[in-house]
Amino acid sequence: MKNYIKKLSVFTFLLTSLILSSCASRKKIVYLLDVDNHQTQISASYEPILQPDDLLSIIVNSQHPELSIDFNPKMIGFQPTDESSNTNTRLQTYLIDKEGFIVFPIIGKIKLGGLTKSQAVEILTETIKPYISDATINMRLLNFKISVQGEVNRPGTHSINTERVTLLQALSMSGDLTIYGRRDNILIIREKEGKITSNRVDITTPDFINSEFYYLTPNDIVYVEPNKTRINSSAVGPNISVMLSALSVLTSVISVIVVITR
Repeated sequence: MKNYIKKLSVFTFLLTSLILSSCASRKKIVYLLDVDNHQTQISASYEPILQPDDLLSIIVNSQHPELSIDFNPKMIGFQPTDESSNTNTRLQTYLIDKEGFIVFPIIGKIKLGGLTKSQAVEILTETIKPYISDATINMRLLNFKISVQGEVNRPGTHSINTERVTLLQALSMSGDLTIYGRRDNILIIREKEGKITSNRVDITTPDFINSEFYYLTPNDIVYVEPNKTRINSSAVGPNISVMLSALSVLTSVISVIVVITR
């Protein structure tokens, strides 16, 4: 009987220790592992590709402002107040249609979808030259947004004010991954040439810096999958702490019984 109780006590103690302790591999937690020993080449000239549904601000400038007026139409907006009805104006914006075209003043339809911003500016500049020989164009992408979901501290959609954002920056905007997020299998859902693609990225290795997914593109969706610990805990349920407490008490009781029965 005493041997049985001793064995049960040892088994319970080992089981409790196993549940309470966990061994996490450094490779599964650390970002850019061993990056100092890898050759990485980050393209400083990266530009997102313009896509259907992108909203553009396009301003044409010239040393002769009177020539550019027709290329910079203004939209009139009404802003009623209690005292009077005031109006305000803002410059026209341009939505790239599903075929990649915008309708630009004087010129008409012009295809910008599939081009980088610098390529689009170059084409517009050449197209406008017959009307304004010294035209310079200021173009800005207005609806650059990315969504981050899953095992991050603050999931949500983020508006990007610059022309590019990295995957690591996007994760930082969401408060970084939780300890339960898989760093070696992050899903990036991206629309490319009219098709939805799913892509897997491992940010524990520096190799992803050289991939096409280091920089995100407008409307990318980043999903961080839960690791096995999170999945297992969801199966066990929120009462795991009660179970651990019960095991701890059981171990203590058995230990006392063993001492008394000696």
